[in-house]
Amino acid sequence: MESTQILVVDDEPDMRETCRKILTRKGHRVAVAPDGRTALEMVRQEPFDLLIADLRMPDMDGMTVLREAKKINPELAVIMMTAYGTIDTAVEAVREGAFDYLPKPFSMAQLEVAVESGLNYRRLLEENRELQRRLRRAMQFEEVIGPSPQMSAVLDVVRKVATSEANVLLRGETGTGKELVARAIHAGSRRSNAPWVPIDCASLPEHLLESEMFGYEKGAFTGATAGKRGLLESADHGTLFLDEIGDLSPNIQAKMLRVLQERQFRRVGGRELLGVDIRLIAATNRKLDEMVHQGTFREDLFYRLNVVTIELPPLRQRPEDIAPLASHFLSQFGKDSAKAVQGISSAALMILEKYHWPGNVRELKNTIQRAVSLTDGNQIGPLDLPQHILEAFGGRSS
Repeated sequence: MESTQILVVDDEPDMRETCRKILTRKGHRVAVAPDGRTALEMVRQEPFDLLIADLRMPDMDGMTVLREAKKINPELAVIMMTAYGTIDTAVEAVREGAFDYLPKPFSMAQLEVAVESGLNYRRLLEENRELQRRLRRAMQFEEVIGPSPQMSAVLDVVRKVATSEANVLLRGETGTGKELVARAIHAGSRRSNAPWVPIDCASLPEHLLESEMFGYEKGAFTGATAGKRGLLESADHGTLFLDEIGDLSPNIQAKMLRVLQERQFRRVGGRELLGVDIRLIAATNRKLDEMVHQGTFREDLFYRLNVVTIELPPLRQRPEDIAPLASHFLSQFGKDSAKAVQGISSAALMILEKYHWPGNVRELKNTIQRAVSLTDGNQIGPLDLPQHILEAFGGRSS
């Protein structure tokens, strides 16, 4: 069981010590404070899970400690200790945000039950906060992914695969939102609070990509005056996203295969095997199965990656997504603009829906951003669209 931090504040030394001994035997880390001011200073400095405070104390009473502690840490579970004659005040403390109260004198069992209930309450708050955070992320993702049947099917697979530990391969043309989908999988996974580390395999030459990915030891190459952790180590316990994985060299392919099989790797120039716990999500706009037949991509690595494959359809195959996506991007960029751009004209929207979008969602996003920047009105019109989109539709901007 994970150790929890409890703070006991009471002006009676015997009561503080009794609570400390009982709760320490139960495996908790327990700190004590002789008065309210000391307790509040400790709450400011330490992330306590539970506060047990006496209701009647000189200088600062328990109600004041409760209110001030909740301002510092709103999710802190608080249990009030009270003598028989102050039960009504204890009930008021519960209304003010205390989790529970313990009437003095209380037994060891009563203290243990109250503390366990308080800690369970705190855990439920944390779980609810995490669920709310995941829900917000999922809703943001759903806003951008589009309502078409094709993308609804993609979203259904994302929801299912997110809770697993399976490696995922995302396939689709450039600009279809592969990194967005990868982020959604990470956000919905058990690793969501751990690192998210994206690597663009096409952006660096082999030797730089290798040293960035795996790190290196001092003296591994000219200029390596000190060792450096790689991005693989930075992703430990989290998610590693390899974009454009089809661009990996045979050498790095072999090293990545070892990572997936053995959960181990060596830094460049190093001898020591380092362990790593990652979930891998890879993306490509290339046909890896054809590359396997051509001998340019390792078959064993391909099957390691290809546990779950998600195909992202190009935007031209789902025109019903164009209007809601454009509206979403307009809302996004409108907030960042001093202009009061409130919509897209029906004529401009018809042009957007007829265009073939070779750059997919990314091109649509850039188009809306450009239009918001250039328009002189409160609505995006045809003349705010790029010349090549108008020409593809059969019109002219001048």
